[in-house]
Amino acid sequence: MIKTGRFGSISFEDSEIISIPHGILGFPEYTKYCLVDPGDDTLILWLQSIEDARIAFPVLEPKVFKPDYAVRLSGLELRELKLGSVNQSAVFSILTIPEDVTQMSANLKAPVVVNLRERVARQVVLQENDYGIRHLMLKELRAHLATIAASGQSAATPGPRAHAVVSPKNIPPSLTVRSLRPEVG
Repeated sequence: MIKTGRFGSISFEDSEIISIPHGILGFPEYTKYCLVDPGDDTLILWLQSIEDARIAFPVLEPKVFKPDYAVRLSGLELRELKLGSVNQSAVFSILTIPEDVTQMSANLKAPVVVNLRERVARQVVLQENDYGIRHLMLKELRAHLATIAASGQSAATPGPRAHAVVSPKNIPPSLTVRSLRPEVG
């Protein structure tokens, strides 16, 4: 259990801990995280450090607001992630949520790739120049949420919900890692 500033006390199992051996850019000393669903309908999760309760990053799967988003990993990244199949990975963009929420942006250049089976992750810096670190995405997110609402589905169960830790085994693969570069040597 950890007492966070954002969510209060949260409990988690060892099987819900995601190891990020190199940490998040700017925070290399924090390597153990869990994903927290804040209990709202935004689809945004929080990557919460279990080593420092003050550290939490809002994250969202980029396919929600950029359906053609693709991640190509190097041989080294594949080895570090122990990733043998795209069907065992999820990809998250770290969000910046300023006071003016219309300026919410996603870092598409440096996503966090999670091996859902091994519960190991890495923030990778993509070599493609098509992606930036401040992709404005609120309009696309709202459109996606409206589509969900119109289809009669809900991102959440009706009524107020409490925050909850999300187990990696319950996250569907994002299939955003579209090509795995073969290992060289």
